[in-house]
Amino acid sequence: MNLDFTPIIPSIPYIIKGIAVTLEIAAVACVLGFILGVLLSLVKLSGIAPLKWLADFYTSVFRGTPLVLQLIIIYMGIPQMFPEIKIEPMPAAILAFSLNSAAYISEIIRGGIMAVDKGQSEAAQALGVSYASMMKDIILPQALKNIIPALINEFVSLTKETAIVTVIGALDVMRRAYVVGGATFHYIEPLLIAGVVYYIIVLVLSYVGKLVEKRMRKGD
Repeated sequence: MNLDFTPIIPSIPYIIKGIAVTLEIAAVACVLGFILGVLLSLVKLSGIAPLKWLADFYTSVFRGTPLVLQLIIIYMGIPQMFPEIKIEPMPAAILAFSLNSAAYISEIIRGGIMAVDKGQSEAAQALGVSYASMMKDIILPQALKNIIPALINEFVSLTKETAIVTVIGALDVMRRAYVVGGATFHYIEPLLIAGVVYYIIVLVLSYVGKLVEKRMRKGD
């Protein structure tokens, strides 16, 4: 096997530093995507036709087009359309991932809300509980408990997909592996190291996710 990791070893700390960038993009995007996803799911269930149509259209666009395309449009398209706006790679990545994640999370939350027994919403309405209070205090807490595994999967998928931010120059794990490859003329070795880093990140996140699920089940 013609692989030589010797020239790459001094650069491993440099590649590992990209983990912070990778996790920052995934974590912030997941939080913002969750907030927007909740709003979208409530709009979809509101029964107000124009708003529901807009929310469905938003979801179909962001689920029906490649994430890398959305990222490039935000990073390059916004400054072209609005020359007074300059957007750096990190904000562009977080914005693109947040908007994309919101489309998927909205469907997850919508499914979780619909899985809650209808009798509870009917009972709340019969008692005169407002729609906002019913959602905040009765329906959403139960729905969130049911969708925790799906949300964790979304976060893990988002973490892996952050590798595409290398196309706009954000110094994540993958981009740093490319930089090391260009400097040492050993391209496969740093990419293999990046692959191991991503694999370990996913293993850790999956383990943490299982602990959270286990804790949630204990609370039932």
